[in-house]
Amino acid sequence: MSSNPEPVVLGKIGAPYGVKGWVKITSYTESVEGIFDYSPWLLNRQGAWTEVKLLKWRWHGQAVVALLDGVESREQAQVLTHCEIGIEAEQMKSLPEDEFYWRDLIGCEVVNLKGYNMGVVDQVLETGSNDVLQVKANPRDSFGKAERLIPFVTDQFIKSVDVSAKQILVDWDPDF
Repeated sequence: MSSNPEPVVLGKIGAPYGVKGWVKITSYTESVEGIFDYSPWLLNRQGAWTEVKLLKWRWHGQAVVALLDGVESREQAQVLTHCEIGIEAEQMKSLPEDEFYWRDLIGCEVVNLKGYNMGVVDQVLETGSNDVLQVKANPRDSFGKAERLIPFVTDQFIKSVDVSAKQILVDWDPDF
């Protein structure tokens, strides 16, 4: 594992499946099977990340199950229930210049076109129509806002994103 202490979480281990060590997988990737595009996996077991090799995976109805190296029984699989599945950040696929991983937006300062600092992106929410930035307002927010929800609609509300400077320029009224 590299010196980067925080792996990117892609999913988690669910309940054991069968008696031969298979486990159910909950995937947070865009497509359920996208989690299997990454190898090796890192498992978070009681706060410690350890590398594990994926041997096989398959669909089981609407869900996916996987067999991990060294897991050969239901009892061994049970111990892994609820463990987060992560990868090193360097394993993430490169994106075109105008696309971003949500994790890259977290912590970005949000400033409107008039220079008003709206606060910092706390999380990105997925909605049916578009993603939404949840911006935690500065403690001294002159509009009395604790947070703002800003639709991530490029050109209309999101004017620019500078991930390296950790800043997002928005066309958004601070009173809204």
